[in-house]
Amino acid sequence: MEIRIGEIRIGQGIDIHAFETGRRCVLGGVEIPSERGLLGHSDADALTHAVMDAVLGAIGQRDIGTLFPDTDASFKDADSIMLLQKVWSLAEREGWKLVNADVTLLAQVPKVKPYVTEMQQRLSSVLGCEPSRVTIKATTTERLGFIGREEGVLASAVVLLQR
Repeated sequence: MEIRIGEIRIGQGIDIHAFETGRRCVLGGVEIPSERGLLGHSDADALTHAVMDAVLGAIGQRDIGTLFPDTDASFKDADSIMLLQKVWSLAEREGWKLVNADVTLLAQVPKVKPYVTEMQQRLSSVLGCEPSRVTIKATTTERLGFIGREEGVLASAVVLLQR
């Protein structure tokens, strides 16, 4: 696919969630087997939340906490992929297309490498692009900080949009 240069915008998003026993561990729209999941009002999918905030930033909107506040019971345990669909529909209505998304997960646990391809497929299907345009990387913090102590995860995303 040839990309013609038009208006382009970059957005960046970061999300952090702590681990909690008894919760599902969902990252990039994929449930990952784990003794602990991520704590949050929705499904706490930090990776997808970072992508949502990056998209919102690129289109000049506020963050996901503004759109989907944790004070609203309708978002309790919400599927973050469905929330991403709502965010992406805002971008599409304004004529934006995804050039690429680059996502990094900082996590000592769980190991996500076996799930990266499925995550790329889930996210790209919502973002209307081929999976190769959604890059997902994971790294540890070499046991440093809250991530190294296995207390939680941090996800960072950058998106490039064009219209």
